[in-house]
Amino acid sequence: MTASTPDPDPDTTPGLEPGGSVAPGDTPPVESSTSGASDRQPPTGSTGANWVAYAVVGVAVVLVGLFFVGYVVGLAD
Repeated sequence: MTASTPDPDPDTTPGLEPGGSVAPGDTPPVESSTSGASDRQPPTGSTGANWVAYAVVGVAVVLVGLFFVGYVVGLAD
């Protein structure tokens, strides 16, 4: 059993010039667009949970900042 590559043979692909380039005026097929959603998107979670997460992260940042300020002030003594 011989293994074959999944790529098409350039010698038998129509529309290609020698070397693999596309002939002038010949364009590849158009790709489909995914810019718009075809179905309605599900609703996201509550915004209250987002604000709780923001508050927890904010408190953690403030505590870490106070720790470093206290550490620097402790070294200055």
